[in-house]
Amino acid sequence: GKGAGTVKHFGLQDKIDFQIGTLSKAIGVVGGYVAGTQELIDWLKVQSRPFLFSTSLTPESSAAITAAVRKLMDSTELHDKLWENANYLKDGLKELGYDIGESETPITPVIIGDEKQTQEFSKRLKDEGVYVKSIVFPTVPRGTGRVRNMPTAAHTKEMLDEALEAYKKVGKELGVI
Repeated sequence: GKGAGTVKHFGLQDKIDFQIGTLSKAIGVVGGYVAGTQELIDWLKVQSRPFLFSTSLTPESSAAITAAVRKLMDSTELHDKLWENANYLKDGLKELGYDIGESETPITPVIIGDEKQTQEFSKRLKDEGVYVKSIVFPTVPRGTGRVRNMPTAAHTKEMLDEALEAYKKVGKELGVI
């Protein structure tokens, strides 16, 4: 996919009716989008109750989104750095003994299991300066609680090493590793 989204990554451009995406993750601004044929977009505007209550993006947000997309289209530098950081973090977590599942994206889960332990794990990591969101039932099946890591191109190796040290400390304290 080369950073062009899930649809492109899996080669589904000609097999879908709508493409839906966020502008708050990789793009780093706010909002989201739905792309499709004019006929489908017109239908969606009438049928989608949330659309009726939504507000448009500000001109400033629109300009920031446009600039971010242009920057990503002009160079693979940020994309390459993101994957370098993601792979470094994934390798470090695996080396510590964590189950990180089979993620095909830079977003990396650390599967803890028990819901309460997952929430405590997230809290303890935050105490150590690492903010990760706990994801528990009903978002994931019972017994598969996890925390979600979202490395970015802006992270340095030193930052990632500090995060891995916190994972090591908290994981040992809570008996996760």
